[in-house]
Amino acid sequence: MDLTRRDLIKAGIACTFTVSPADAFARWFSSSGKNEKEITQNDAPEKLWKWSKEVYYKVTLGRNVQCMTCPNQCILEPNARSRCQSHVNKDGKLYTLVYGNPCSVHVDPVEKKPLYHFLPSSGVLSIATAGCSFHCLNCQNWEISQVRPEDVRFMDMFPDAVVENARKTGCRGIAYTYSEPTTFYEYMLDTSRLAREANIKNIWVTNGYINKPPLLEFCKTLDGANIDIKSFSEDIYSRLNAGRLKPVLRTLMLLKEKGVWFEITSLIVPTYSDNMEMIKRMCGWILENLGPDYPLHFSRFSPRYKLTHLPPTSISFLEKARKTAMEMGIHYVYVGNVPQADSNHTYCPSCKKRIIERFGYLIAENRITDGKCSFCRQPIAGVWK
Repeated sequence: MDLTRRDLIKAGIACTFTVSPADAFARWFSSSGKNEKEITQNDAPEKLWKWSKEVYYKVTLGRNVQCMTCPNQCILEPNARSRCQSHVNKDGKLYTLVYGNPCSVHVDPVEKKPLYHFLPSSGVLSIATAGCSFHCLNCQNWEISQVRPEDVRFMDMFPDAVVENARKTGCRGIAYTYSEPTTFYEYMLDTSRLAREANIKNIWVTNGYINKPPLLEFCKTLDGANIDIKSFSEDIYSRLNAGRLKPVLRTLMLLKEKGVWFEITSLIVPTYSDNMEMIKRMCGWILENLGPDYPLHFSRFSPRYKLTHLPPTSISFLEKARKTAMEMGIHYVYVGNVPQADSNHTYCPSCKKRIIERFGYLIAENRITDGKCSFCRQPIAGVWK
């Protein structure tokens, strides 16, 4: 589907919002130089606003509250704000401040998520709010992910309006994306339930950092996901992302168990994750625990945020990583952020012929019929209709 800016304007959808003070994000590096996100005390709004809603997964600890949505499991004293900056303890109750106030709304091709094996050429309504459970030094959306909800421009768009705008723009899905959707879990979950009733697909683009109970509930309405594996090292997860690897791997296994289609993205950051032995370990884990059919996207790093001193990822390294993954047995491996590369196409794992030809996010040719290769009738993993 080819949707223009005019289509968005006709549907009443705003396109882009930006952060207000430029330095609002820079507050988490400790004097020791460690990459960590901290709970901030006495930072809750003086009064709750209309976008405030009680968090669904939490534990009350007297006057304190503990968020149980993600593995950070922040324990907040009264008037404290969570690491993701989206949750506050107000009068002994845990509230989200990002329910129904997205700061970014776009119509994207589903291939941009990236999802290459999920309803090709579909348009998806993409939404995001401020906040993130990680603090990635290389974040490409730090203007919205590393700030408080109060520090960005946003609009009113409650779940019913999201679904209606998806319908008006002819989108086949809604993507929860750009920042970290788990930080706006309540908004995402309620929207996904209405979308399911309207036969609109739900897509989760995420770091995969979520606890099991909220994920199990979300799986009831979730259709597709792209999960980032930032690296295959706990040390690098700590230094680069202020997170942990193990919960992400658990998320992948649970999505497989629940039959949710997903694809994996691994951004290759020079000096952090451009390690072929680590990539081999990751591919080995994928094959052993998930199998060969979930697509793997090796994505090219561009200097951003706190890593502007690093060079872009070598294309030759990305191609070598792709070749290695395919030689190990993963059927569908792509190189992202390198337009018009042959590694953007889909090839049949049986007859090796090109079955989807891509130029950037555009599909030039699709030779999959009824979920099978048109040449040899090999089933091709994915969601095709």
